[in-house]
Amino acid sequence: MSIQRVKVGPRMSQAVGYGDTVYLAGQVADDGTLDAAGQTKQILARIDGLLAEAGTDKSKLLSATIWLADIRFYDAMNKIWDAWVSSGNTPARACVEAKLARSDLLVEIGVIAAR
Repeated sequence: MSIQRVKVGPRMSQAVGYGDTVYLAGQVADDGTLDAAGQTKQILARIDGLLAEAGTDKSKLLSATIWLADIRFYDAMNKIWDAWVSSGNTPARACVEAKLARSDLLVEIGVIAAR
């Protein structure tokens, strides 16, 4: 079985597929000036693109991990998430408050999907 890597960088790949499973690196917004809802929209668009490149889509999500710089962003993030996630195909999910890599980042999301 071969390993498929998408957007390979010197430190990590943005997505790795092996067999019938695709693993995405934690995704963050490109625009750190956006609020939590805006960053979540950007992140989910990136996830859609990476999943498509790896041969799958959000209807096949197995698991999601969401990190928030401040748990007060929970409702704003969930409003965007709930509108995006595939109805009836919601993944197992964890959402926690965590210090993120840069101070302008408010949300980071990582997912695992089936193909």
